[in-house]
Amino acid sequence: MEKFDVIIIGGGPSGYAAAMRAIDLDKKVCLIEKNKIGGAAIYNGALSSKTLWEIANKVNDINQFSKFDRSETNTTSTRNKAHQIILPNFNKWLSNNVPYKMEWNDVQNALNEAINERSAQLTQQIDFLVSPNNNAKFTFKKGTAHFVSANEVCIESEDTNTTIYGENIVIATGSRPNVPSTIKVDEQFIFTSDGIEHISEYPKSIVIVGGGVIGCEYATIFANFGQTKVHIIDRQERILPFEDEDISLLVSESLESKGVTIHHEASLVRMEVIDNEVEYELSYPDQPNCILRVEKALLSVGRVPNHENLHLENAGVKLSKRGVHIGDNDTQTNVPSIYTVGDVSGKITLVNMGEIEGRYAIEKAYGLNTNTLNYDNICTIMFLNPEVACIGLNEQNCIEKNIPVKIVKIDYSLIARAIAMRKTKGFFKIIVSNDHEMKILGMRAVGMHASTAIQAVGLLIKMNEGIDALSELVHPHPSIVEGIQECVRVLLNKSIFKSTILNDKLQCYSLVNGVKTPLERL
Repeated sequence: MEKFDVIIIGGGPSGYAAAMRAIDLDKKVCLIEKNKIGGAAIYNGALSSKTLWEIANKVNDINQFSKFDRSETNTTSTRNKAHQIILPNFNKWLSNNVPYKMEWNDVQNALNEAINERSAQLTQQIDFLVSPNNNAKFTFKKGTAHFVSANEVCIESEDTNTTIYGENIVIATGSRPNVPSTIKVDEQFIFTSDGIEHISEYPKSIVIVGGGVIGCEYATIFANFGQTKVHIIDRQERILPFEDEDISLLVSESLESKGVTIHHEASLVRMEVIDNEVEYELSYPDQPNCILRVEKALLSVGRVPNHENLHLENAGVKLSKRGVHIGDNDTQTNVPSIYTVGDVSGKITLVNMGEIEGRYAIEKAYGLNTNTLNYDNICTIMFLNPEVACIGLNEQNCIEKNIPVKIVKIDYSLIARAIAMRKTKGFFKIIVSNDHEMKILGMRAVGMHASTAIQAVGLLIKMNEGIDALSELVHPHPSIVEGIQECVRVLLNKSIFKSTILNDKLQCYSLVNGVKTPLERL
């Protein structure tokens, strides 16, 4: 039986990161993957859906720009020069005087190019690591794995079954879309995120079940392409209920401005395929049921961890109290030599966090990291229109936890770069402690460049620092991050714009016991 220092089950982002960290430590590693290296981080997930979002955004920008670009003051040659950079067949489109449509086949080609590029980078490393030049330190096995004992794993492939021994074992088997038992998914009419990106043409209409992040992201994508009537079924009063109301409202208004119908406080009674259409019935608290038909449906109601076929009982690994996720203590299960990372652990289903967990598990296994993983201040981004980036506490968290804070909010319309881009829809909101230190507790960035603008604040939160350093940085001008600087200057009472004068665009208030009190800053 071949023996390894580390066996990693799953080649998605967390498993791959764990493997590379073990290689750093000169360990003998076996990485097992049953399907494709990269997992949902590349296929049917983070990279693929965000590539679609980027393409759809460009199509939307073209059509938004063309609304004021078709004037006598803008010559055809000027418009051609601007558009031909990104538009094939631009002259034909312009002469038709209709909204630009990117053919779905071209979308698919661009999507596949992005996937293949990233996949090649990962497999190139593996090909090198398994070569004889690497002194056989790294082994890659294609197949399905399950536990034989706490240190033994059986790998089943098409023609062989092999059992190997691992001093430490990392479970990184990821997750899959949750499918309600009452709905039959065929990936032809009723889709999950695993199948929706493989459609052959834009659907004329689609209903998305779920008003969370993924549901709203796909609604944004299809709405921006402009070829699909989109419906969202949301059980809550508002979409994105875990975020502050101002964010939810802005995203809702943006979607509805593109013709998206949001069924608020709606429960799905049934969904079935009838006459090659998807028929669904909704119930509401205070109105009669309604029955609608669309061409396609997308289920976006969470994900479930992949652990059923691991034979965890053979290793003595216990599930969490809820019996869903694998129980763990800072990535370590109840069996000291077995770790769980990424989506299967049930913590935070994000690629960046999964990679951190993967590296951390290896370091913990070999005594290199004694710090506890911190899940409180993680930078996240929602690919909506406008995009939303988050870190730390939001306003409703502070109310729920009764944390006294000061909050400052600046509208993008006061930021020079946003004005220059003609992208003034959005805002920055910074939350600090309600004391003289004013340590940053959280931030929300909504608008263009949101994901990059949030990084400096994320670092300050990690360092448990106040806002003084941020107020004195010399930012490039014009840049979106100048809006963040103006926020903290408002709190320090040395801002350029004054909240008492521009209170429709710049707000500053304290929040104590759930009560908002304006702070005078002049």
